[in-house]
Amino acid sequence: MRVFAGGIETETNTFSPMPTGMADFHVIRAADLDAKADLGGFGGPFNIFRRRCQERGWDYTFSLYAFAQPAGTTVRAVYESLRDELLEALKAALPVDIVLLPLHGAMVAEGYDDCETDIVTRVRELVGPEAKIGVELDLHCDLTQETIDAADAVVIFKEYPHIDINERAEELFTIIADAAEGKTNPTMALYDCRMIGLFLTPFEPMRGFVDAMIARENDPGVLSLSLAHSFPWADVPTCGAYMLAVTDDDPALAVNIAREFGEKLFAIRHETDPPSLPLDEALDKALARQSGLAVVADQSDNAGGGAPSDSTFVLRALLERGVTDAAIGMIWDPVAVGVAMSAGEGATLDLRLGGKMGPMSGDPLDLRVTVSGIIPNMKQQWTQSEGPVAIDCGDAVALRCQGIDIIVNSQRGQVFSPTVFSNFGIDPKSKRLLVVKSTQHFYAGFSPIADEIIYMAGPGAIPPIFTQIPYQRANLHKYPWIDNPFA
Repeated sequence: MRVFAGGIETETNTFSPMPTGMADFHVIRAADLDAKADLGGFGGPFNIFRRRCQERGWDYTFSLYAFAQPAGTTVRAVYESLRDELLEALKAALPVDIVLLPLHGAMVAEGYDDCETDIVTRVRELVGPEAKIGVELDLHCDLTQETIDAADAVVIFKEYPHIDINERAEELFTIIADAAEGKTNPTMALYDCRMIGLFLTPFEPMRGFVDAMIARENDPGVLSLSLAHSFPWADVPTCGAYMLAVTDDDPALAVNIAREFGEKLFAIRHETDPPSLPLDEALDKALARQSGLAVVADQSDNAGGGAPSDSTFVLRALLERGVTDAAIGMIWDPVAVGVAMSAGEGATLDLRLGGKMGPMSGDPLDLRVTVSGIIPNMKQQWTQSEGPVAIDCGDAVALRCQGIDIIVNSQRGQVFSPTVFSNFGIDPKSKRLLVVKSTQHFYAGFSPIADEIIYMAGPGAIPPIFTQIPYQRANLHKYPWIDNPFA
């Protein structure tokens, strides 16, 4: 078998003020890798594909993997350049039996509402009807029927936080390999749940919903079940939640199961509403604790959803309240990082921090700070089911201001784990309050040490209250704008 793999991934917040350009993409090409080298982060599926092909003695061609931190709409020329490079590599590898595409599902470029559909349909045109195409997507995707029609199987992460990226890659490889060998004939069906939401899988009722999907995959003829949660901050016509079923040569079964699980999700819609509190209410709740650690998620300034991650609203509120024994991270401010690194560890200086990217970032804060730690090229650990993965944070500094530890970094990204603090010798468990700029990916790392987790809907670029999002193009004949759009 001849197997080709490549991917272009980013998650597009069409409301973000920061366009996604070529400099934002970290691009890895075949020439950049040793034959046995592993990719990190979201590149893990390529490691799975390479190993499985080696075990079977199959010919494996890796083309490129391009990943950009979520931000605003991708520049058209940038997207087309990366896409065309992937397609040219595929042309050079033809003929192939299998194409494996780890993508995202919520990438928007100028002129392209759905980059993944564009990629998959072009790949199908090149490889013809006989080759098997497998696509792995982030669950924060907007899935189209055109993608379903062009691919042989689509598999989506089941967990949020995403701790199952490599597990889903294993699942996709098995489905596509079996299909290429003639053991199965994947058939897919999509069901529109008529919802836009943010579904937290560690908690009921979503925990039970995901477990039910996994259990149902043991039934005869059921190859895979996936829920495309939607990416609520992409203002495109297809924005919404979709249920996907993959069966073995049984289109009717796929339709029935997709509808069954789609209706189950819709039935629990009121119970899945985000538990997000306004800024002051969230802080009141956290500070009311007499003991133990409260972790507050600053969901609206999550770089993983395209926010700048430089907002100052929460830090300003903590300082005005006179809160001490607290820590916050990570504030993206390369200028402040550079100034602090030049001053050196132990220095005390006046520093203007954050609030750089516009109204959604708040005003800069002029602070008197002490540089308590400096880490060039810092990494944090991202919890995965098979073990932690190292995530680059860029240069990072710890600043101390009025009893608050502030982690500032040069490479925009959300907080995944307590190592953001412990790298500097700051014991997270010893704090009264931690504020993390993340929507949900922090949960796997922080839930074991937190006595209480509080989700906060403060000001910012990705508000978790969806009826507050200023949509112009999305179809809002859906929940929560309409309680029952099926009526």
